[in-house]
Amino acid sequence: MSTDTPPRRSRFRWIPLRSGRSKVIAGLTALAVPFAAMVGLATPAAAATSATATYTKKSDWGSGFEGQWTVKNTGTTALSSWTIEWDYPAGTRVNSAWDATVTNSGNRWTAKNLGWNGSIAPGASLSFGFNGSGPGAPSGCKLNGASCDGSTVPGDNPPTAPGTPTTSDVTNTSVKLSWSAATDDKGVKNYDVLRNGAKIATVTGTTYTNTGLTAGTDYTYAVQARDTIDQLGPVSGSVSVRTTGGGGGEEPGGDKINLGYFTNWGVYGRNYHVKNLVTSGTAAKITHINYAFGNVQGGKCTIGDSYADYDKAYTADQSVDGKADTWDQPLRGNFNQLRKLKAQYPHIKVLWSFGGWTWSGGFGQAVQNPAAFAQSCYDLVEDPRWADVFDGIDLDWEYPNACGLTCDTSGPAAIKTMADAMRAKFGPNNLVTAAITADGSSGGKIDAADYGGAAQSFDWYNVMTYDFFGAWANKGPTAPHSPLTSYTGIPQQGFTSADAIAKLKAKGVPAKKLLLGIGFYGRGWTGVTQAAPGGTATGAAPGTYEAGIEDYKVLKSTCPATGTIAGTAYAHCGTNWWSYDTPATIGSKMAWAKSQGLGGAFSWEFSGDTTNGELVSAISNGLK
Repeated sequence: MSTDTPPRRSRFRWIPLRSGRSKVIAGLTALAVPFAAMVGLATPAAAATSATATYTKKSDWGSGFEGQWTVKNTGTTALSSWTIEWDYPAGTRVNSAWDATVTNSGNRWTAKNLGWNGSIAPGASLSFGFNGSGPGAPSGCKLNGASCDGSTVPGDNPPTAPGTPTTSDVTNTSVKLSWSAATDDKGVKNYDVLRNGAKIATVTGTTYTNTGLTAGTDYTYAVQARDTIDQLGPVSGSVSVRTTGGGGGEEPGGDKINLGYFTNWGVYGRNYHVKNLVTSGTAAKITHINYAFGNVQGGKCTIGDSYADYDKAYTADQSVDGKADTWDQPLRGNFNQLRKLKAQYPHIKVLWSFGGWTWSGGFGQAVQNPAAFAQSCYDLVEDPRWADVFDGIDLDWEYPNACGLTCDTSGPAAIKTMADAMRAKFGPNNLVTAAITADGSSGGKIDAADYGGAAQSFDWYNVMTYDFFGAWANKGPTAPHSPLTSYTGIPQQGFTSADAIAKLKAKGVPAKKLLLGIGFYGRGWTGVTQAAPGGTATGAAPGTYEAGIEDYKVLKSTCPATGTIAGTAYAHCGTNWWSYDTPATIGSKMAWAKSQGLGGAFSWEFSGDTTNGELVSAISNGLK
């Protein structure tokens, strides 16, 4: 048995990756924060057009914002292409975009469709988004050379935004919404009711009761008025509400998730065991554990390491409850230790994670028969020997319809197909989650798969907002591997937590279903003379288990942080340059995650923390 199995970390980069595991998050609007009004920007049209373009400022985090344009075909024939032009005042600009090619000439900005999204059927809409900076608003909008308002009656303006809805009569399964009326120069015909960004009803009055909801679940609502010629006005502010019931409220940090990965190979060279979660104080502060990893092979979920998982005998001093395993007991190993942990800390839920960087190659075959794969996973997770240990399953597919250690060609819909099959088999009482890419670049890995559609079946996504940069680029430039936001000189636009979260939201994933990823390790280079990011290097810095990577518990004393950039820390000591998160930067990231309405955070992985669990504590304190 090797002294330390290489970490199987998750990644989303363009180039082949080494080992490690990563997750991310980005510029989202908090569920409780109103959506900015959607405004059609145009001068009165000289003649009727066949399409409209409307703008939404989806979120604003101070140093930047997320914008979205929506093109709607109001004509009777399909649009074959579209181009939007607008002006920004000096000091406001687009930094990165997705689902469109955006260029500028001075303060005039132009967005053109990509090859796959130029056609829009009559009555259909299409949106693209971008991250920008500066305080200005767009003006002088043109769509395909004509006014963006698409008026069919000269001088007829769209309705105003209705008032932000209020909630009342909240039960386990229903909520009543009320709002103040919109106004229009020709009259308001009806209102669309939006739940989590999708239309669920059209009503003529200013109240609506949504039924058939799930107990103890968060929902976000907004409304939008339509006038007598079916022009839609701006979306109202949004309101968030949680249905009653559901048995929540017992978890640390309120309703926020604080999840960490426990690796089965950590029991070897790292000498990290389930008991360490108790002695470090971690168990009292987390809500969930992802046990990594089970394998995916032959179209089935299979055991990853049988010895570590359920066979290793624990002595009394190693065991969670101080009792030694016996030779003839039916279950030993990590599974039995997790069972003992849950007996002492009943608020903790445990999910079995399958795949990871090393074992994701099997998902392509598995998704060819998703029902059979889901059945195999269910049979393994619910094996009578350890069924009480696990509360659900986590899929760590790196990456659907994209390249990781191997390349997958299953198609954009494969992740939704897989999610739906898992939910159908595991049912509503088990958790079904996924670890996903944080590649928020234009045309990157988030764009390669239907994460928005799959989110309907997943309870949440662990967004791997780390490992953006590292010493696989052995000459540099040095860059923080887990930037929260962009910064001047970043090697790749879109490789930030804010970009990833913003894009996932734009794809329709509710903020509550997104967890921000925190790495309990650093990535570094050697041969570096420049203290600030952007320096050149000669290769990967030495590490305990792998060159270019080191645990936080080591770096905090061997190479203390000397600065911060883009919400994370960096350190220059001798000729080595490292980036990693500290309790202080984690605190800032948690404040940002809460401001964006995210469901919480997760960490990769527990053994990188200190013996007193200071990083887990920083996450827990930050989420309160």
